[in-house]
Amino acid sequence: MNTQNKTMRIVLAGLFAALTCVATMIIRIPTFKGYVHIGDCMVIASGVILGPVAGGLAAGIGSMLADLLGGYYIFSVATFVIKFAAAFGAGVVFSAFWRVFKKYSLPGTVLAGVASEVIVVLGYFVFEIFYEGFAAAVVEILPNCVQGVTGLVLAAELTPVLLQIPTVRDVRVNLKMKKTTLNS
Repeated sequence: MNTQNKTMRIVLAGLFAALTCVATMIIRIPTFKGYVHIGDCMVIASGVILGPVAGGLAAGIGSMLADLLGGYYIFSVATFVIKFAAAFGAGVVFSAFWRVFKKYSLPGTVLAGVASEVIVVLGYFVFEIFYEGFAAAVVEILPNCVQGVTGLVLAAELTPVLLQIPTVRDVRVNLKMKKTTLNS
């Protein structure tokens, strides 16, 4: 990967972190102890477009910043870890599809999103068990699933649009230093 591509990937990771933060904060529907938001759309898109590590960092940092700026301090470290893992998982799953099909794949994005959201729901479930107890953890499963499905649907719609932007497409294509096609 050349220097220009590395720089652009870092810039896009910062942009995706900011977009994740804004998407998480812009619409908040309060739940028992947290809130439902559309930020998971950007968590999935980060993993799919930037790959596991850069996408994980963008998603984790952006989501953690939303918790810090929104007053959910107790969740911030857990959020970083969970959203990093979610985007990392999405990046791994989508990259496997990318290597096989050599192009963008909607089923790859959907499966990446499912993997991501399973990690989110399980991650917050485990965190809630230690933070508030088993009953509170169970209560948050449904809102986390609703948030996950919403994020998955939005990511499936947004990711192909983002990949039409030449700079974004070039960063995704050059992740493995191979030129591939982007036919959908």
